[in-house]
Amino acid sequence: MNISVPRKKLWITSLATILAFIGLFVGIARTIAQTPPAATPPPRPTPPTRDPHTPGYVPAKELPDGENAPADADGNFILGPMHNSAPEAVEHEGVPKGAVYEFTMDSADSRLYPGIARDPGTFGTPDPSDPAKLVVTTSHPAPYTRHIAVYVPAQYVPGTAAPFIVGADGPDRLLFTVLDNLIAEHKVPAMIAISIGNGSGDAQGSERGLEYDTMSGRYAEFVETEVLPLVESKYHVKLTRDPEGRAAMGGSSGAACALIMAWYHPEWYHRVLSYSGTYVNQQWPYTPAVPHGAWEFHEHLIPDSPPKPIRIWMEVGDRDLFNPNAMRDNMHDWVVANENMARVLAARGYHYQFVFARNAGHTDHSVKQQTLAEALEYLWQGYPR
Repeated sequence: MNISVPRKKLWITSLATILAFIGLFVGIARTIAQTPPAATPPPRPTPPTRDPHTPGYVPAKELPDGENAPADADGNFILGPMHNSAPEAVEHEGVPKGAVYEFTMDSADSRLYPGIARDPGTFGTPDPSDPAKLVVTTSHPAPYTRHIAVYVPAQYVPGTAAPFIVGADGPDRLLFTVLDNLIAEHKVPAMIAISIGNGSGDAQGSERGLEYDTMSGRYAEFVETEVLPLVESKYHVKLTRDPEGRAAMGGSSGAACALIMAWYHPEWYHRVLSYSGTYVNQQWPYTPAVPHGAWEFHEHLIPDSPPKPIRIWMEVGDRDLFNPNAMRDNMHDWVVANENMARVLAARGYHYQFVFARNAGHTDHSVKQQTLAEALEYLWQGYPR
């Protein structure tokens, strides 16, 4: 059966549909116009290239281009601008390869870190009464999954208590390759490496920031009570309880975390390896006891405390981070922070090696390829091979 619709009625129906769509788009436009744009962190300025001989910086020995610092020497050293990979940074035929295992941990299974996140596109604002305090209002509970890689050297003897190194921002494949070579050369002990991924995000209000920048023993306690028992049970290894046989390493906030682990729990860790350490005012939430976050290490904690049994290897690049515009607290210069660290460690008689790398940015990968083998060899000085 044919049903005929008058043209006038069709025209009226079409007009009504068009008007309805126009109304919908106008409503959406008004909603968008009324929604304030998401806050974004201020743009990070391009870091200036710093001269290691700047007045006020620690005196340091200039090394020939391409050469690393001696693995058995304390003190301050300057790398040249060429950063070629060390032989140990690449795989070699005939070198025994360690086994690498991987697993994940969910936030729901953690008692110490149930999870937080900062809303995308948001940051914080400096407290009007204190520029050293960042106010973050967009952080909230949020789940995460972290990835963990465990390296067990081919030379590990089942049932024996092995030395080990815990690394931040894992998995770190370069670390595993370097360990294969160094262990085979008898330059470091046959150690297990536990490379732990962060809980996501970065800086204040994020899970990573909470884990790595908080000045407390909490992260070391998380590793001790929630990660290490899993590693031992899953892979049938035994980890030493001797702090001389335990090391922590990382880059940026992960480096600050490594030192924080050893500082607050020296009964667990005596060795720290640090690339572009974030020894700046990055902690959140604000803590009155350590109001300047990791800047407190060189401002008060190390100078004002009896020396702790910690050996530390540190690196900073000549173009490392310089971010004065977010808080204007004069505590966001990574080069100055690491120079200050070298000064106070020397004054307090610590065993440390500080490397200032020319032609290098923040956690520079080429510098790490050049120096990681030497850094590990220095770090494990005094431990039986």
